[in-house]
Amino acid sequence: MNNLKTVVLLATLTGLLMAVGSLFGGRSGMTMMFVISMLMNFASYWYSDKIVLSMYGAREVTVNDAADLIRIVAGLAQKANLPMPKVYIMDTDVPNAFATGRDPEHSAVAVTTGIMRALSLSELEGVLAHELAHVKHRDTLISTIVASVAGVITMIANIAQWTAMFGFGRSDDDNNGISGIVEFVFLIVLAPLAATLIQLGISRSREYLADETGGTISGNPLELAKALEKIEYFAHQSVLPEATPATSHMFIINPLSGTRGFMMNLFSTHPSTKQRIARLEEQARHMK
Repeated sequence: MNNLKTVVLLATLTGLLMAVGSLFGGRSGMTMMFVISMLMNFASYWYSDKIVLSMYGAREVTVNDAADLIRIVAGLAQKANLPMPKVYIMDTDVPNAFATGRDPEHSAVAVTTGIMRALSLSELEGVLAHELAHVKHRDTLISTIVASVAGVITMIANIAQWTAMFGFGRSDDDNNGISGIVEFVFLIVLAPLAATLIQLGISRSREYLADETGGTISGNPLELAKALEKIEYFAHQSVLPEATPATSHMFIINPLSGTRGFMMNLFSTHPSTKQRIARLEEQARHMK
């Protein structure tokens, strides 16, 4: 299913870029954007994980740098029957974590320095088990490609907004019947909405499943529940540096949770933390 979603996302990116090229450059513009989309699809598949890690300034660590962290990841990977992923640390006080990589053999988990200070080792183990669950379910490729596609869509919308403001683009005599108003609505309103809907459709159900699987791997769902509550609290106090709507779905708790408002709640990429905690508590009761 995730492989199918990946193909659909890359095809969506290709179609969107070609539509933009046609609107602003006719047939030649569409051809140029098709070539660009092929290059972006290639980069999204092979390098999107490295791009996201670089965005957040994540640095790879070894047992000499973070012995407890490496020990926990190694133990959980063994329990989950997974290859040992690379481990990264992001230097920020805001607690959070995510996993990435195109498959379990090329996976990575990243945590912030803040989460290592805010959580107990057992709570941190619950978080890392959740992230390895994403690796086990092969969510990480689709998650990282979503970040790339959403980022491109947002970038196109921003460029189109400035283009519309300054009157660039094709003239009214060469728009094949498509008015400037339609172009404006498509690129300024629908494109960012499409990016959000892509995230919305992918993230919520997989977070519940990763919580459940993470609770099973760690053997203690209540520790993950306590960790989620703490991370949620800190997320409402301060925003993770470099966090963007295009990558927010990758984290265990939405790093933009502190950005309140109706639209943020409507298009949240994560289920309610209270609901996630309730499910983990129910899981713990059944494990006794």
